[in-house]
Amino acid sequence: MDAKFQDTQANTTEQLNSNKQLFDSKSAVIFSVAEAVVTILEEMGVQYAFGVSGGAIAPVWAALHQSSIQVLHFRHEAGAAFAAIEAYFASDRPVVVFTTTGPGITNALTGLLAARWEGAKVILVSASTSTLQRGRWACQETSTYTMHSAGIFTSGQIFHYATTLESSDELTEVSRRLTLGLGQPAGFVAHISIPTNIQTSSLKTSLPRVTLSHGVATATEETIAECGQLLFERRFAIWVGFGARAAAKEIRQLAERTGAAVMCSPRGKGIFPEDHPQFVGVTGFGGHESVLRYMQEERPWHILVLGTRLGELTSFWNPEMIPRWGFLHVDIDPKVPGTAYPSVKTFAIQSDVRVFVKAVLKYFPERPGTSKIPSLPISKRDIIHPRADGKVRPDVLMSMIQRVIVEQSNAVVMAEVGNSLVWAIHLLRFAKPCRFRISTGFGSMGHFVTGVVGAALARNCKAVAIVGDGAMLMNSEVNTAVGYQIPAVWIVLNDGRYNMCKQGMTYLGFNGVDATIPQADFVKIAQGMGADGIRVQSEYDIQAALEKAMASPDPFVVDVVIEPTCPAPIRSRLDSLISQGATNY
Repeated sequence: MDAKFQDTQANTTEQLNSNKQLFDSKSAVIFSVAEAVVTILEEMGVQYAFGVSGGAIAPVWAALHQSSIQVLHFRHEAGAAFAAIEAYFASDRPVVVFTTTGPGITNALTGLLAARWEGAKVILVSASTSTLQRGRWACQETSTYTMHSAGIFTSGQIFHYATTLESSDELTEVSRRLTLGLGQPAGFVAHISIPTNIQTSSLKTSLPRVTLSHGVATATEETIAECGQLLFERRFAIWVGFGARAAAKEIRQLAERTGAAVMCSPRGKGIFPEDHPQFVGVTGFGGHESVLRYMQEERPWHILVLGTRLGELTSFWNPEMIPRWGFLHVDIDPKVPGTAYPSVKTFAIQSDVRVFVKAVLKYFPERPGTSKIPSLPISKRDIIHPRADGKVRPDVLMSMIQRVIVEQSNAVVMAEVGNSLVWAIHLLRFAKPCRFRISTGFGSMGHFVTGVVGAALARNCKAVAIVGDGAMLMNSEVNTAVGYQIPAVWIVLNDGRYNMCKQGMTYLGFNGVDATIPQADFVKIAQGMGADGIRVQSEYDIQAALEKAMASPDPFVVDVVIEPTCPAPIRSRLDSLISQGATNY
């Protein structure tokens, strides 16, 4: 591989000194292990704990209720985990998920693996079977006799750190490892499993109290200087990803000082204003033709990649996205640069994106009156007027969401996997960061129908999920929102089918498959659980329905009867599947 990788090291601003333990002034008090674990979590900044209770986790559950941590009882462990992800991104604080033994743990795993992919900081606290009952067919037995420990109870591909706490003597080491993990700039997902008898046992050592020190990955001055020189010499573009969300101000400064064209990944929408004249569009899934037109007509010498892995739904590994010289790729994870395009020259920089861009800005001093905004291809939106007859077209719905929610509120907008996702990516426009949340990596259905509850809670304001009927029927947590009066809003694209699957199978040449869903009345379902709702069957009713949802203090479901024949802009994904062999032609 023709790639230049700088040997950079992640230097932390403060290193945790594991030999200097601070002890709680209450160490003389007799704590149970459950109480001690909860106290440690409080000191790590945990504000929320989401989960489903059970007999084996009862001592921890009770201790959480006696703490400053706000405890929410969910209807499904996966919903709790997805909500924890979005509460983390809304609050920038680690969130706890709690489960009982056996199926409580396995139910949560999908959401926890999504947390790993998304880069969230989530700690699972689960129960396991007491020592004397192991191997004796205990109810929901969780031990090495019944469940494989690899990957669930040990560190690996799901958890950055996992352990079973078999003695209170291990608390100091567990606390230290959690602290180190949470202090790293990247995501951190951990699992602490505590046998029921250990939860109620007395603490035998002083209660450890560890101070978090947050590390920041920085490149060397030599690396930054070389990057600055490369960017100064030749025309370049900037490719912005979700990992650059804290650097919005600096990225805009760099773009405006240099005249660089800017594109973003689907998850990176809004980090650079989508209405800026230098923004050429969204790449990948649901993206814009204007990006490819720019690359064909004005291919830059370099592309500065900031905080995106350039995975399938960001790039489709499209060779037309390769610049003339190569990529300058900035990421906190040294394994990311060069992975998506292994044969392309890549200058890898391990650094926090904001730190890097601030440092490289000094090579492009501001010169008032001299900057020129280039003429670049831009993504244009057609004006579509509502019609009186027929079901609601998705593009008309998105236009109204843009007007009522994106432009007239500060609500975070989320889009669930499916056609709802691709319509939102393609048609919604954001001018500020942290207003749009999607999952294009793990991409689990059910993520945002439940995650919206965590986001609305942690933001203490409206959060809106644009979802399909399939996802809404899978796992929604509307009842949880009702129980805690969380102002979440669900906008359901109700077309009576898994329509991305239906449209996709037709394009791929597979016919005769059944992707239909008996059409549900989500307003009746919502009202049956104590929420409010409204059904939209005409395009002229969309605006009033959205305004009512946004004005309501209660959880609210907008059930929109969608015209299913409108083709979603998913061709790039389908072409990628065909290139991988998924075709009947």
